Amino acid sequence: MKTFLFCVLVLLVILIGAYLYRVLRGPTIFDRVLGLNGISTKAIILLIVIGLYFDRVDMFIDISTGYALLNSVGALAVAKYLEQKGLS
Repeated sequence: MKTFLFCVLVLLVILIGAYLYRVLRGPTIFDRVLGLNGISTKAIILLIVIGLYFDRVDMFIDISTGYALLNSVGALAVAKYLEQKGLS
């Protein structure tokens, strides 16, 4: 089971790298925002899988829930900023 979880961890890190490429090379601001949202979504999943790997799911669920709340507030703030700036 540990080997499978380690493979999932590696796959998630590779996916985060793909999103990071979109953030750095995105032709528009919307591509960059979508890339950042994808990175944070994968990071939340990564935290839960790390919790499974170390048999401490309860602690990592709490951390990932807090991170998800911060991610949604940040996404709303960026969307509101872009709306006021007139880029939508």
